[in-house]
Amino acid sequence: MNTPISEALSVVLLVAVLVCAVVRPFGWPEAVVAVPAAGLAVGTGLISWDHVREEAGRLGPVIGFLAAVLVLARFCDDEGLFQACGAWTARRAAGSPGRLLAAVFALASAITAVLSLDATIVLLTPVVFATAARMGARPKPHVYACTHLSNTASLLLPVSNLTNLLAFGACGLSFTRFAALMALPWLVAIGAEYLVFRRFFARDLAAAAPSPADGEPPKLPVFALVTVVCTLAGFVVSSAAGFDPAWSALAGALVLAARALVRGRATPLTVVRAAGPSFLAFVLALGIVVRAVVDHGLAGALGRILPDGSGPAALLGIAALAAVLANLINNLPAVLVLLPPAAASGSGAVLAVLLGVNIGPNLTYAGSLATLLWRRIVHQHEHDVDLREFTRLGVIAVPAALVPAVLALWLALRVIGG
Repeated sequence: MNTPISEALSVVLLVAVLVCAVVRPFGWPEAVVAVPAAGLAVGTGLISWDHVREEAGRLGPVIGFLAAVLVLARFCDDEGLFQACGAWTARRAAGSPGRLLAAVFALASAITAVLSLDATIVLLTPVVFATAARMGARPKPHVYACTHLSNTASLLLPVSNLTNLLAFGACGLSFTRFAALMALPWLVAIGAEYLVFRRFFARDLAAAAPSPADGEPPKLPVFALVTVVCTLAGFVVSSAAGFDPAWSALAGALVLAARALVRGRATPLTVVRAAGPSFLAFVLALGIVVRAVVDHGLAGALGRILPDGSGPAALLGIAALAAVLANLINNLPAVLVLLPPAAASGSGAVLAVLLGVNIGPNLTYAGSLATLLWRRIVHQHEHDVDLREFTRLGVIAVPAALVPAVLALWLALRVIGG
C-alpha cells in the first residue's frame, strides 16, 4: 500500500472511531467500531505487529490501572461514600447556592484527583443533582462544575486521568515530583474556573430559592474511606519503590470487591462489569489506530510545529496546540500523538501537553470522553444542555484557566526543577 493511501486510510479509521464514540449509533458501545478499526489497521499493514506489541505494552499498565479504579469507585459508591459526600456538601452549603458551588468545587476536585475523573462524572454528578434538588437550588452551575472539574481537576496526580498515566510514563518523573510540579497549576486552574463560574452563573446562583434540608444524613462509610486513603498512600509508596501504581489501585479494588462478595452484595460478574471491559477494549483499540496515524506522518508534522524550549512562550504554545488538538480529535488521541515529540524536549513540555489536553476539552463536547459521558448522564436526569451555552462557557473558562496554569507550571519548574 503506497504512502498517500496509507495516510488517508489511517485518518479515515481514526475519524470513524471518534465519530462513533461521540454519536454512539444505535446505542452501541465505543468498542463496537474501534476494535474492528484496529483490526483493519493491523490487517492492511497500516501498523506493524512490532508496533502493535509496543503499543499494547505501553497501554497495558494504564488499562489495568483504569480497570482497578473503576472497580474501586463503583464499590465506594455501593458503600455509600458518594452519598455521604453529597450530604456533607449540602451541610457545608447551609442553604446557600453560592456556598453549594464552592463545596461542589472542593468535593469534585478531591474526588477527581484521588479516584480519577470517571468517579466524578459517573458517581458524583447524580449526587450533585440530588443535593441541588434537596436544597431547592438550580442544578445547572453545580452540574456543569462536575464536567469542567473532571477535566481541569485531573491535573494533580498521575492516577487522576488516563492522559496523566500516559504522560507520567513519558516524562521520567517520580510520583511525588509529578504531584509537586502540578500542584500549583492545579490550584490556579481550579481557582480560575471558580471565578468564571461565579460570574457566568451569577443569575442562577442569585435566583435560587433554597429550602432547608431534612432527614438524617447518611453515615460516613469508614471502611471505604480508609481503603481509599490507603490506596492513595500506596500510590506514593509504590512509585518510590519503583512499582507501577496499578498494583496499589488493584489492591484497593480487591479489598472493596472482596468485601462486597463476602457480604453477598456483588457477584463475580458484577465485579467484571464494574471494570468496564468494553471501554478498556476501546482504549486499546484507539491506541492502535492512533499509532497507525502517527506512523504515517502525523507525528512528523506535529514535531515540526511543536514549540521547542521550556520558557513561558514555548510552554504556552505547546499547551495551546494540545488544547486545539484535543478538541479536534479528542484528548486521548491528542496526548498519544503529542507525547513522543514533547518528550524529546523534556518533562516541562510533557506537562505542558498535559495542561492542554486536560483543560482544553472543556471547550467542546467532543474534547474528552468524560464530557460525552457527562452529557448522557445529564440527559438521563431530564436536564437540557444548551450547546451554545456550553461552548460560550468553555470559550471563557479554557483560556482563563489554561494561561495562568501554564505560567504556574513554568514557575514550578523554575523552583522545583524538572
